Amino acid sequence: MIELDNITRSFGSLQVLKGISLNIDRGEVVSITGPSGAGKTTLLQIMGSLDKPDGGRVLYDGQDITRMSEKEISAFRNRHIGFVFQFHQLLPEFTALENITIPMLIAGQGMRQANARAKELLEMLGLADRADHKPAELSGGEKQRIAVARALANQPDVILADEPSGSLDTKNKEELHKLFFNLRDQLGQTFVIVTHDESLAAMTDRTIRLLDGSILK
Repeated sequence: MIELDNITRSFGSLQVLKGISLNIDRGEVVSITGPSGAGKTTLLQIMGSLDKPDGGRVLYDGQDITRMSEKEISAFRNRHIGFVFQFHQLLPEFTALENITIPMLIAGQGMRQANARAKELLEMLGLADRADHKPAELSGGEKQRIAVARALANQPDVILADEPSGSLDTKNKEELHKLFFNLRDQLGQTFVIVTHDESLAAMTDRTIRLLDGSILK
């Protein structure tokens, strides 16, 4: 489903990615691990179209997103890619329900349809009673599950997660990890997860280990 073909990326004189090639299959849960500075987040950002490589191609079902215009890539990202970050990145002035509807409204869905989908996701994730709460009124684990719901809003091809459980306590971390696999089993959802958490990496279908900008063989 996703193909990275000889991806390179440098920042000044520092080459962060040195010809990365890999494939992600639909329905896979893949972890990317490695020490700090290995290039994990840069690789994830390029995979998610948040950054452009210096060389190489990123293909989704054969479509090269590196050749798209900024307008085209923004629309593609909204429809096909969901993101979960370490610190949830929820908008503090909006309720849980409203945060989930935002990607759908950006995609051009009507408010009624977006609200219905958001309520469905909240129910699925066991958060229906938190719909009207703002982020400041939610626990860390609840905020990350809302972030997952937001990432799922437009039924993306893939969810890209960058240290998604890094700020959570042990109990919430375990619940979030279980949630990813439940969503894969229930929805066939594809996940690519950057993590330092060895227990999460051990659960995934495949682990890609980076070191100094290259994949360890």
